[in-house]
Amino acid sequence: MYRSLLLLLALALGGLSSVRAELTIEVTGGVEGAQPIAVVPFGAAEGLAPPVDIAAVIAADLARTGRFRAMPPREMLTTPHRPEQVDLREWRLLGIDSLVIGEVVPGTSAGFRIDAVLFDVFSGDRLAGLSMPAGAAGMRLAAHRLADAIYEELTGEQGVFSTRIAYVTVEAEGDGRRTTLRVADADGHNPQTIVSSREPIMSPAWTPDGRRLAYVSFENGRSNIYLQELASGRRELLASYRGINGSPAFSPDGNHLAMTLSKDGNAEIYVLDLTTRELRRLTDHYAIDTEPAFSPDGNTVVFTSDRGGQPQIYRVSSGGGTAERVTFQNDYNARASFAPDGRSLALVTRVDGRFRIARLDLARNRLQLLSGGPLDESPSFAPNGSMIIYATRHNGRGVLAATSVDGSVTQRLSQEASDVREPAWSPFVE
Repeated sequence: MYRSLLLLLALALGGLSSVRAELTIEVTGGVEGAQPIAVVPFGAAEGLAPPVDIAAVIAADLARTGRFRAMPPREMLTTPHRPEQVDLREWRLLGIDSLVIGEVVPGTSAGFRIDAVLFDVFSGDRLAGLSMPAGAAGMRLAAHRLADAIYEELTGEQGVFSTRIAYVTVEAEGDGRRTTLRVADADGHNPQTIVSSREPIMSPAWTPDGRRLAYVSFENGRSNIYLQELASGRRELLASYRGINGSPAFSPDGNHLAMTLSKDGNAEIYVLDLTTRELRRLTDHYAIDTEPAFSPDGNTVVFTSDRGGQPQIYRVSSGGGTAERVTFQNDYNARASFAPDGRSLALVTRVDGRFRIARLDLARNRLQLLSGGPLDESPSFAPNGSMIIYATRHNGRGVLAATSVDGSVTQRLSQEASDVREPAWSPFVE
C-alpha cells in the first residue's frame, strides 16, 4: 500500500514546465445526438459595454457537457435580444430545439442587470425568464449562474458551471520545481494561487461551505496538513505529527476532518474534531490504512487498506467499529470518494497494469470503467454527481480529465507546457 502513497508523491514531484494561467478545456467525447441550442449574442443598452460576452460563456458551458450542440453565431440569421423580436419559425427551420436570448441593461447598486429568456422552439413555450444583477467583476460568474439555470430547466439536473476546481501545478524554477495550489472556475478561467512552494503540495480538500481548503504541504521538510481560508489567505496548521500527515477529508457538516497519520508507528485513519481539537483514532490494524472519505450522511468512512494483501477499499462506521471490505474486483482499488447521493464510489482500479478511473455501484456491487489509463488518479465527483474529474497523462505531461458518470461525455483540461494534477471539485456555494 506504500506504493499508493509513493505514487502520489511521485506525481507531485514529477513535472518540469512553465504554467499558463488558465486551464484549456477540450471536449473529447460527447453524447450522440446532442440537443441543438442557440444562444444569441446578448444585446446591451445604449452606453453600456459589458466586459464579458455573456452568450459565449453560456454556450461554452452548455457545450462542454456534451449534451448540447451550440449554434455558432455566424450561422444565425437574426440576433434578437427581446422576446418581441423573436420569430420561432426561423429557428425551427434551422433545426434548433432551444433558444436563449438576452440583454445587459443598467442595474442598481450592482451596476448591470442581465435579462435572459429561454424558449422551447418547437412548442413555442417560454420556459424561463431570468434576471440577474452583476458588477463588472462578477459578470462571468453571473453568466455561469445563468447557464446553471438554463441547464437545470432543460435537464432537470442542477448545473455546476458556477462551481470551482482546486488543482495542483508543477513548473520548473531554476534548478528545481515550484508546486502551486490553484483554484479556478469550473471552465478553467479566473485561476487564483492559494499557496506556492518549492516543496510538494498535494491532496486539496474543500470544506462543505466552499470557503476553505485543507491540503498537505512539505514546505517544512515533512508532511503537514494546513487549513486555508480562500478569501483572506489566513491559514492554520492542523496536523504536524511525527511521520505521515496526509489525505485530509471533511465530514459533510464540516465539523470533523479525517486524515491519515502514522504518529504511533503505523498509518491509520484518525478523525479530528475541529471544534474541540480532540483527535480520535478510527482504525487500528497492522496494515496500512489511508485515503479516508466520508459518506454524504456522515455515518460511514471509506478508506484504502492492504490488510487483505493488496490495496482495496474498506468501510467503517464514522463512530468506530469493525471495518468491512467493499471492493473485490481487480487486485488494486484505491482513492475512493462518494457520489453526492451516496449510492456509488469513484475510485482508481488497476486492470492489466493500467490505473483507470472506475465507478462502483454500491447496491449492485458493479464496477464500471470510465477511463483508459495508464496512470489515472485522484477522482473527484462534481457536486451534482454528473461528472468525475481526475488526473491523467497526455502527450507526456500531467493534465486533468473529466468524464460523465456513464462514460459517454469526456473532456480534457490542460495548461500549455505544464503539469496539472490532484483535482478537487468544489461543493455548491451560494
